[in-house]
Amino acid sequence: MGPPKKEQEEEEEQSIILISDDESETTLGNSVLLVDPLSKPALEEEKSEEVVDEECELMVTFCKQANVMPHARHDCTIHPFERTECDRCSPLGKNADICDQCYCYICDKLASECQNWTTPSLCHCNAHNKSKFWKDQRDFALAGVLVMFGFELTDIDAELRRGGDLLLKFIQELSVEYNKYLIGERMPSIQEECFCLPKLPPGQCNVCRSRNTEVVYRYSGVFALVTRFLNQAETESPKAAAVMLLGAAKEIALHKDPALSWQNLGHTASLKVAVPCLLQRITTQLQRMLVLCDFPKSLYEKFISFFQSISLPCHCFGFSNSLNVVPWDHGLLTTVLKGQNITGHRTQKGRKVFLWEALPVIEARVEKLEDNMNYKEVVRYLRAVKCNDTIGLRDLRDKIPFYLCKSGDFLDATHSLLFPVGSLACCTACRLTPCQFEVYLKMFRTGSVPVGKNMLDSGPWLTVGSPLKNGVLIKQALRLLYSNISLYRNPKCWSSLIMILGSSSLLERSGHLHPLTLKEPPLDFQKGVLAVGGGLLEDLKARINVSLPSAIFTPHLHHEACLILAVQAVQQMLFCDLPYLNSFLEITLAFGNNFWALRLLLEHLSYEEHILQGTVNLILRDLNRQKATMFKLWQNLGPQYVGEFLCLFLTCRHRKMQSIGLFALNIITENLHVCPWAKHLCNFFHNVGLRHLPLGTAAHNEVSKFINIFEEL
Repeated sequence: MGPPKKEQEEEEEQSIILISDDESETTLGNSVLLVDPLSKPALEEEKSEEVVDEECELMVTFCKQANVMPHARHDCTIHPFERTECDRCSPLGKNADICDQCYCYICDKLASECQNWTTPSLCHCNAHNKSKFWKDQRDFALAGVLVMFGFELTDIDAELRRGGDLLLKFIQELSVEYNKYLIGERMPSIQEECFCLPKLPPGQCNVCRSRNTEVVYRYSGVFALVTRFLNQAETESPKAAAVMLLGAAKEIALHKDPALSWQNLGHTASLKVAVPCLLQRITTQLQRMLVLCDFPKSLYEKFISFFQSISLPCHCFGFSNSLNVVPWDHGLLTTVLKGQNITGHRTQKGRKVFLWEALPVIEARVEKLEDNMNYKEVVRYLRAVKCNDTIGLRDLRDKIPFYLCKSGDFLDATHSLLFPVGSLACCTACRLTPCQFEVYLKMFRTGSVPVGKNMLDSGPWLTVGSPLKNGVLIKQALRLLYSNISLYRNPKCWSSLIMILGSSSLLERSGHLHPLTLKEPPLDFQKGVLAVGGGLLEDLKARINVSLPSAIFTPHLHHEACLILAVQAVQQMLFCDLPYLNSFLEITLAFGNNFWALRLLLEHLSYEEHILQGTVNLILRDLNRQKATMFKLWQNLGPQYVGEFLCLFLTCRHRKMQSIGLFALNIITENLHVCPWAKHLCNFFHNVGLRHLPLGTAAHNEVSKFINIFEEL
């Protein structure tokens, strides 16, 4: 025992602390015993002396009145409490008595503020924590409508509570609208003959009229209300939206059609058509959210469990497994994304299990992988996953080559374009558009890709890998054209091929190519390429794997060799499919400053009269229709280009080809006011001696007339 304390002055109350040497002899099982100082007179008499409990060998050294802390009513030490399982008719015993710190177990607020403390049939004063009934009541009071989701109170945050509040309001409004639907609308049917006695004229017999009156049940009002609620859910946070969507699904699944026979009223007015339509929208949105939103695992599982607990009517059985969405950490999905499983199936307990997902789920996974720039993972996933919607899955798989380009694997991208994935009947090349064809060629040529998600978006480009070699590029480009007849017959595709083959592999960040001016190779080299080119093109059409002869496609002249091979492919296309072409001018313009390659093309066209005539007619028609466009182009390219372009046609040995140059020259002559560069063009004609070349009479006359115009100024 320590020495006695000095007497201390207390203002209003004293505290007593009893310290024991032997814990086992105390009633509380510890060395400190708190004594309630209610008997003040006894203490005051011994105020100056130590207080000793001889029985327990305790000494009182300090005394203070205890503060009563907030507590549930059933834990109150002042007023006794009687416990029963679920008695709520009236207060039991003294359960209604409270102290200042008694709280309502149900409302979680001061008992004095509880409006249902002694209300008959509610009686919150009888609630306690040892009863399942009262625990459920407390959970519902605190969680509201969210209690049906099985959330723990610690799970409920502001987002979930917001969703619950909106859902409760919706349920109340829906109840009113659904009751209106159940009442129906009485519609008089077609007046029929009266069979009563005496027989009355049609429409005058009250008995027959009441018998023939039909009740029509229109679900349109309910459909509109639910649609508005779903629209609102899409604007809320993910957790709130999930609660709203799931709650709406449960409510409409309970709706029943009171009509005794089928009533064909339209997709919104007929319940058996409208409810599946609404459930389709709800489940699709929930599927996307389960994939895109990072819900905690417990919340994720409770959402799925809640949907599975909904009792679906027979006309909605197809939605039973809609939310069986595997999480991102699912074993099979994980192995597919990592490249450890390329088939998308595995054997489990003696049977094959496939990675089979609904199309909205697949779309959402692709979207998330795209956002995270996991292009290799999205390729593996799309190649392995299976889906009932084969067309939708095919459209997603058509972007596999683009994802491979984004990851820098351009060679694999070309193979993915040409070979079908999985069980698809045809390859992606069959569905390419001319614009997509051009973008793919640009990516293969430069090793760069558009920054955005869509390959056709106009935005900056980024270098991600090494471009394809010229020989590989032209082989794969021609295979693409031979695989798609609509591309093969489209002049834009051929002009894209020629333009890209005649451009540098360096690309501006804006996506613009740098054209190359290639020197004309020796004639022997040109003849050598043409000699082997015919067989190569036939093998490519037959999808035979070919290799370009190294003796012809040398490292020094590979650009020129590829351009000659493209010229030969254009010639073959014209000989077979000229009637299907709607333009040819853009093909001629695609050669840029490589006029030697364009001359090679035009010379070979003159071997077939009908091919020559058809080509000339197409070019003349294009020039006549696109005068304004040609003026802008010529303004940008300058008089040197215009002069060489005109000289190329004017100096052709075939008179029909010369007519193209004459037509273009006449267009310029008639529009000198918008051709400020025309005088420089006249100087070009002087420098090349065009007036003295052995042209035809018509060509000499037009050239002389054009030159004389500027000489007289």
